[in-house]
Amino acid sequence: MRITYKGDYALKALLDLAIHYEQGLSTINDVAKRIDAPVKFLEQVLLDLKKGGFVESKRGNVGGYQLAKDPADITLGQVIRYIDGPIEPIGCVEKGYSNCIDLRKCVFKNIWLKVAQATSDIIDNVNFADLATQINRKQGALVYTI
Repeated sequence: MRITYKGDYALKALLDLAIHYEQGLSTINDVAKRIDAPVKFLEQVLLDLKKGGFVESKRGNVGGYQLAKDPADITLGQVIRYIDGPIEPIGCVEKGYSNCIDLRKCVFKNIWLKVAQATSDIIDNVNFADLATQINRKQGALVYTI
């Protein structure tokens, strides 16, 4: 699995929208500033996320972006696979692969299957609500008054 810059910004944008989920729409400029992303590139990322059903947008002066569903219903695995493709480290472990003549006696295939399964076990069990909660806890821990 390799996360591209596009995938990285997609994850950061979704996390930002999850953190601000209860506040409703966020402008693209606000999201770009909060995640330190170029606005033009973020436009492309958010358009892809919209096509994938992760975000929705509203046009106009009071427009912006928000998550299309509850952050608890969006996992890292869903987003990574949508933006960056399969998580398997090599093609031979993908379902339906049949291009290798050495497939039956290959000793590496089981290793790559375990790597893919371990990766999947992690990214498919982390959702954006969990991540937003972690961020909010860390920010809350830094706030103290006298």
